[in-house]
Amino acid sequence: MSRVSEWLQGGPLLSDGAWGTELIARGLEPGTCPDVWNLSNPDAVAGVARAYVEAGSRVILTNTFRANPVSLPAEFAERAAEINAAGVRISKSAAAGRALVFASIGPTGKMVMADEISESDVKAAYDIQTCALADAGADALLIETQSDPMEAEIILRSAKATGLPVIVSFTFDTGKAHDRTLTGDTPERIALRMEQAGADAIGANCGSGIEHFVLLCRRMRQSCKLPLWMKPNAGLPVIEAGKLHYQQSANEFAAHLPQLLLAGASFVGGCCGTSPAFVAALKEQFAECASE
Repeated sequence: MSRVSEWLQGGPLLSDGAWGTELIARGLEPGTCPDVWNLSNPDAVAGVARAYVEAGSRVILTNTFRANPVSLPAEFAERAAEINAAGVRISKSAAAGRALVFASIGPTGKMVMADEISESDVKAAYDIQTCALADAGADALLIETQSDPMEAEIILRSAKATGLPVIVSFTFDTGKAHDRTLTGDTPERIALRMEQAGADAIGANCGSGIEHFVLLCRRMRQSCKLPLWMKPNAGLPVIEAGKLHYQQSANEFAAHLPQLLLAGASFVGGCCGTSPAFVAALKEQFAECASE
């Protein structure tokens, strides 16, 4: 039995919510690279991780989304391994055995398919990140917010070399039905491609609200047998006083959990606009679903 299957023996697991907005609430200046705070302000990063564990998360991420040498600010590129290791240590300490720690790995922000970055540069960058995350003791690696399947496969190969379970999560936010990646791939195509590439679980995050994720989840479930990772946004944002604001409440968000579980979700949490309050509301819904 795989480690992912072992973790899911008791049923679907509750993940965490957004990190960026929680760090901003703790003083991170918008536009600043959050990952660097693993070194300069670890207490604030730990505060986010602890808040999610206390709210009920059984899986928390690490503050390492942009911590590859390509995406980090140039002056921190050579400290990528240090930043990643610190991110895992912070989340592991905050979890204190109450939650698994899945290390976050984001995209480069450039497209392999469009020749904006070479495959060798992607591989070199993520070899550094994945090795540092694994060596620091992450339970699994989460390749998230992907849009370029070629880049995702390169990162996946690097991640699988560590021996840890690897989840690959894409963002579907283009096309008439907002069910395509930036490269035009459907949930079915992505699910099958990532399963064949060796992912231990696949899924979706960001891009749209939880209602839409029920459909994405159902379509992925019809195309593969892997566990499914789902982290929707708190609806679609609106601009108020020059700032993005997500209008969906925690209870409104959590009310869709039963449908998402019926669609086949194995891990459920939140992305942009969600918070520890959303996790707490999801925890209550998990309990209600378990009692029915």
